[in-house]
Amino acid sequence: MTDTHLTWPDTAYEAFTGDLTVAVAYLTPAGGAVVTSVSPVGLADRAANQVSFTTSLGFPKKLERILNNPRVALAYHTRTHGFAAAHSHYVLAQGKASVDLQPSAQRLAELMDATEPFLGETKHGRVWDWLLREYHQERVFVDVGLERITTWPHLSAHGPAAVTGPSWPRHPAGQRPPKNGTAPRIPVSQLARRIAALPHRLLAYEGADGSPVILPVTVTGHDESGLRLGAPPELLPPGGRRAGFLAHAFRPQCVGVSMRTATGWLTVDDGEALYAPHTSVGMAAPPSRTVMTVANGLLAKHGLRRARRNGTTAHLHSLAAGVRPGA
Repeated sequence: MTDTHLTWPDTAYEAFTGDLTVAVAYLTPAGGAVVTSVSPVGLADRAANQVSFTTSLGFPKKLERILNNPRVALAYHTRTHGFAAAHSHYVLAQGKASVDLQPSAQRLAELMDATEPFLGETKHGRVWDWLLREYHQERVFVDVGLERITTWPHLSAHGPAAVTGPSWPRHPAGQRPPKNGTAPRIPVSQLARRIAALPHRLLAYEGADGSPVILPVTVTGHDESGLRLGAPPELLPPGGRRAGFLAHAFRPQCVGVSMRTATGWLTVDDGEALYAPHTSVGMAAPPSRTVMTVANGLLAKHGLRRARRNGTTAHLHSLAAGVRPGA
């Protein structure tokens, strides 16, 4: 990929600035990918060729992996409950991330203004200001300089792709199987039950050029060998590889979010895709904005205190400054 500025297609710009929830993928040291969902609240700067999202020091593993390998991807995969309803394109943005661990007061204030149209009016008052102080004031920005934008005419990623930036590389070669084997390490039937009510499903893997790829998939069945996946023809790479899986659901203003992420082994043989899950974690927020806001505030307080106490904050700052352990 190059560092040249991209001319954003209007369909991509609308998704960047209007989608309520997107999927973000980053890479693991073993050549796998983790994919999760975020609410980027329209943080996109066309002139700077940059899209952004925020996270918390309470999720240090994500930040550590992005700081160690800044190649990330964002999939704008659903127009649900957002402001980008004019088009139904699936948009995949790939680029290189930088992490702003200490955003300015002005940037944090601008984030608050950007948040309200998407997530609702911010709660204020003596108790609320105390409860939400860390959640609002200790945000971390991940800024992604875009290197390639790919759009498909349908959210299912069917149809011809339009690429802005470097053309797609060939499919990546298959990976060496893990030493513990490729078979499922968690009960497949249990995972299938947990994702049954989560309508948005995506798969992520490392592309041939070292950038994550995120694609929409359907679950067509399962047995003890894994989840059977459906995807547009020719998009999934043949062979075996590590891959991340995401299933999630959300309501207006991201109230009642439910999410299940997995890592595992993807095998594609003669167009048939089988996903053997190795790990699985999930969360479900209650369908009450007040309860969710209280939970977010308490989790942010606890996560920040823990990060400071166990040295995570100092470690992340060292990585951001380019200092590696043992250097």
